[in-house]
Amino acid sequence: MSHDLIIRNAFVVDGSGQPGYAADVLVDDGHTAAIDPGPSSTAQSVDAQGLVLAPGFVDIHTHYDAQLTWD
Repeated sequence: MSHDLIIRNAFVVDGSGQPGYAADVLVDDGHTAAIDPGPSSTAQSVDAQGLVLAPGFVDIHTHYDAQLTWD
């Protein structure tokens, strides 16, 4: 099966509260398809060695705290 993108050698922090870990992340149609998928055929590969990857993370940062509840 061919996939859109594989991000290799990333340090994954998944938000579960467990410690981060090194893994490859497979992406299809802009969405995380698998973490540590094993060998796969991809259109594009990115080496994320030394970088942190947080699949599904949404940054709700604002400089005005009340804005978080307005939107």
